Formats: sequence, structure tokens, C-alpha cells
Amino acid sequence: MWYEVDAINRGLDSASTEEIDRTAPRVSLRGFIEATKAQDFDRAAHYLNLSEIEPGRQSGIGPEIARDLSYVLARQVWIDWSDLSSRPDALIEVPSDANPRAGQPRRNILIATLETEGQTYDIRLARYKSPEQPAVWLFTPQSVDNVDALHTVFGPRHYENEIPQVLKRKLAGLWLWEWIAIPVLLVGLAALGYATHQATLRLARRSQRKSLQKGLERSSMPLAILVMAGATQLLVTYVLSFSGTVQAFLRPALIILMVWGGGMTALRILDAVLNRITLRFVGTIDDKRGRDEREFYTSIYALRRLIILLMVGLALLIVLVQLNLFDSVGLTLLASAGVLTVVFGIAGQAVLGNILASLQIAFAKPVRIGDSVLFEGNWAYVEAIFYTFLRLRTWDHRRIVVPVTYFVSKPFENWSVASAQMMKVIDLRLDHRADIEVLRTQFDKLVREDADISESDNALTMSTGHTADGLQVSFYAMMDDPSTGWMVQCRLRERMIAFVRDTHPDWFPRERVQEVGRDGGDAHPSARTSRIAGSG
Repeated sequence: MWYEVDAINRGLDSASTEEIDRTAPRVSLRGFIEATKAQDFDRAAHYLNLSEIEPGRQSGIGPEIARDLSYVLARQVWIDWSDLSSRPDALIEVPSDANPRAGQPRRNILIATLETEGQTYDIRLARYKSPEQPAVWLFTPQSVDNVDALHTVFGPRHYENEIPQVLKRKLAGLWLWEWIAIPVLLVGLAALGYATHQATLRLARRSQRKSLQKGLERSSMPLAILVMAGATQLLVTYVLSFSGTVQAFLRPALIILMVWGGGMTALRILDAVLNRITLRFVGTIDDKRGRDEREFYTSIYALRRLIILLMVGLALLIVLVQLNLFDSVGLTLLASAGVLTVVFGIAGQAVLGNILASLQIAFAKPVRIGDSVLFEGNWAYVEAIFYTFLRLRTWDHRRIVVPVTYFVSKPFENWSVASAQMMKVIDLRLDHRADIEVLRTQFDKLVREDADISESDNALTMSTGHTADGLQVSFYAMMDDPSTGWMVQCRLRERMIAFVRDTHPDWFPRERVQEVGRDGGDAHPSARTSRIAGSG
């Protein structure tokens, strides 16, 4: 319930302790702040545990330590009064599902954790009991020892002596001079960010390398934010000393902005480098490229996604460490892990599923960037593979955006999975009298003469169907890639139709009509007529 000590602050005037209420954490902290606001540092010293200081020096050093501690608290600590217990035993009065220590009394409470020069310092209140006095809440001896180091870094700056006393009054939780300094600071930072943005764009325009130019253009905004946040951090560390209310908001905001600005700048420069590598070794990706080149391009996309995931995880870790959030939210997250798992599992099921599916595509490579695919009746190229969706570019330059999980759950044809080569077929519907051998000779000749066909020996001409309406003749030719193959297919079809039209127009399909006599038999052959039905 408390720490037992032989005596409490023997060197201080014990007569005045009867009027000081130190029975609960909230009461003790409020009493200390009120005493320091009234410049009564002798009274404020009674809220400190000065057991590490010789009794003869406590009355002289105690008020100075109380004054320095008040400066640190005013400038660096935003006190959440609702979180401080008003009970003498500091019992945790929250539901058990919110805190696993609910219902347990405490004898030591953390007020704040400050970090300077790589060292971490805690400011704590603890409950002490001596044989002659009731239990009281005081700042711990360790906190008292930390005051000197904290005051050196976070104490008032020299310029504060020049600020008129009238501007040191508080309005809505802030000093009056802060209401003037903050807008001026924001205007100056906006000007600095704009100058950084314009300077980066100017450098990009002067660059002779396209990759560097693109990287600078894309990183101009995050770089400007990084410079603004860094400049603010330097001002707050070495020049300005705002109140704890401002610091409580400013410190996490600066950390988040610097981490985001640095990460985005590095990522966009890395993107420019990867694009440069891609253009150098691969070039513009399409189905004419080899299988290895398309795999290399897809691997670069996979590498980029992994880097993004690692950078996001590293950024979150840095933010949590810098803001000391592990201690404050760790137990709460642990207590509510089951609920959070269910909530995030339901809410993020689609997103996580798409991310995992995109990683599966990136590593298993059932489809690669530049592959020619037939997906739900659309002939398209895989233009990009992102975390949650694929972007397909159709032959007529339309873009189809498909969720990754939907894409991998549907069957599709990958015309470039092993090789970009594919067999194209040209079907013609002709009359029964068409001579297949003549058509075969003409088609072989056209295939050999076409410069876009590299394997003319694989050309075939076959009769693949026969009905009462006519004969179906199919012409087969091996194409180097789907895009070229489509153009060659159309060209060969036009030339074969032109050949039949110019040399054997009677081979086009006809519709025959036979007259029937009155007795039900066929009419005389001379009465038979026929008419052209049109080409099919």
C-alpha cells in the first residue's frame, strides 16, 4: 500500500505540513502546481521526497528544485487530471476488460516520461509512510534527482526574460505570447516549405537524367514537409519553449511528420531508381518482351511492395518508441486483443486478402506484368500489379481495374505464360466446290511473304467443318506475340477473301433452292434455280 520510511523531509519546517493535503495523487499534484503558481516554493518543496538530500540542506535546496520542476512540468507535460486517482490507495477504477490491473491499489504512479540526449527520465509520484505521520503522496527521490538534468534542457530560455509579464498570463490554457508566436511560426514554416518545394522542382527541371528529374518532382512535397518538421523541431529544442499543452500536441505531430516525410522521400527516390533500372534492362514492357524480362519487371514491383511494407512497419515502430506508446497502450491492447482481432479481422478481411493475394502473384508469378491475358472475354495486358488490385490494359487502350482476390479466383488465359508465341486461326465459310489444295497453296505463299511471321513452316490449311450451307476452311499460322498476331490475322483474312473474290468468286457460299413438282417429286432439272446467298 505504501513505502515505509523512517522520516519524511526532516530538514523542512514540519509545522506547515499540517495544512498541506497530500493524501491522494491528484490532490498532491494539484497542491504542488498551485503552490508554484503562487511562487510559494517553500510550500511546494513539501511535495517532494528529499530523502536523498542531507536534512541540513533540504530547506535551502528543496524550494529551488520545486521551482525548476514546475518549469519542466509547465513546458513539457500535459497533465490528464481524469487519469490521476483521487483515492488515497490510487485504486484503478476502470472495467476489467479495459485494464487487467483494474481493482488493484497502487503506490507508484507515472506522471510523465521525458527523453533528452538519449537518456529517459521519469517523473513519478509515490506513497510514503513514516511511523510518526500518515501516508502521503510525494515526488519520488529519483524524480527529484532528474530535475537538474531536465531543467537544463527543458527549462525557460534566455529570451523569456525579455517577454513582458503581461504576456505571460494564460488564456484558454496557453500563455498570451504563445497566441502571438504560434501564428508567426506557422507563416514562417509555410514560407520555408514553399521555398523547399520550389527549389526541389527547380533542381528537377535542371537535371539531365529523366529518372532523377522524376524522383525529385515526386519527392518535392514530402521533402518540404520533412524540412518544415525538422526546422520546427530545432526551434522547439534550442530556441522556443512552449507550454505543456502545446508540447503535448506538437511533439507527436512532429515525430509523425518527420517519419512520414523522410519515408516518402526515400520511397519516391527509390521508385525513381527502380524505374531507371527497369528502363535500362527491360525498357517498355509488353508481350513482345521475353519471359525473363517480364519476370524481372514483376519482381521489381514485388520488391517495391515489400519495401513499402517494411517502411510502414519501421515507421510505426519508430513512432511508438519515440512517443513511448508501448507502456501506455501495451496493456490495453493486450487486454482487448481478442476484441481487436475480431474487429480488424472483419473490417480488414478484403484488404488483407487482396494484399496477400498480390504477394502471392508477385512470388508465384501465375501472371506477370506485360503478360497478354484473356480475362472474362477481354484481351488485355497486365499493366500493373498493386497491393489490392490489378490494372489491365485492353487492346483498344481501355483500363480494367480488377481486385486481386477476384482475379485469382476466376479462370483466365495467360497467352504469355511460357512464350509470347501463339497460333492464330482464320475461318472462312466457302462453297462446297472450293478447292482446298488451291487455298492451301495460296495461304502458304501469303505466310512466307509476310514479314511479321517468323515461322512460316507451321502454316496449316484444314477443312474443319461441313454443313449443308457450305464448307468451313481454317487457316493456321504461328505468330510471334498476341499484338502482332492480331494485326497479321486481320491482314491474312483480307488477302484470302480478296484471292477468292478475284480468282474464284463462285467459291463463296450459295443458297440453293429446288422446285418441287405438283406430284411431290422433283421438278425437271431445267427448272432448278440457284442464287448467291452472300459471303459468310
